[in-house]
Amino acid sequence: QVQLVESGGGLVQPGGSLRLSCAASGSIVSIYAMSWYRQAPGKQRELVATITSGGSTNYADSVKGRFTISRANAKNTVYLQMNSLKPEDTAVYYCNARIRTDGLVNDYWGQGTQVTVSS
Repeated sequence: QVQLVESGGGLVQPGGSLRLSCAASGSIVSIYAMSWYRQAPGKQRELVATITSGGSTNYADSVKGRFTISRANAKNTVYLQMNSLKPEDTAVYYCNARIRTDGLVNDYWGQGTQVTVSS
């Protein structure tokens, strides 16, 4: 059994910053790519950023230069530092990880954390 638990969401003014965290726990053998997705009301879920086990990163064009994804492998944790936040960044943010457990590889999702950017 694997769980992803997110934290760090909240209400912030435009131009402000937030840091999201997502910790994986359970019967984990290894973790491959870890990602953050977001879903705004009435819109499809979209990929925000991905980091591989080796540390390579990829970002959606809409967040490049403002968001930074990182991971602490010893803690099975991925972070998303969000700076210069805009109202259009408002969404529920979800953590995703590709994890090997006892020979099986599956994608796991967190429960989501709300980020609201508003004055």
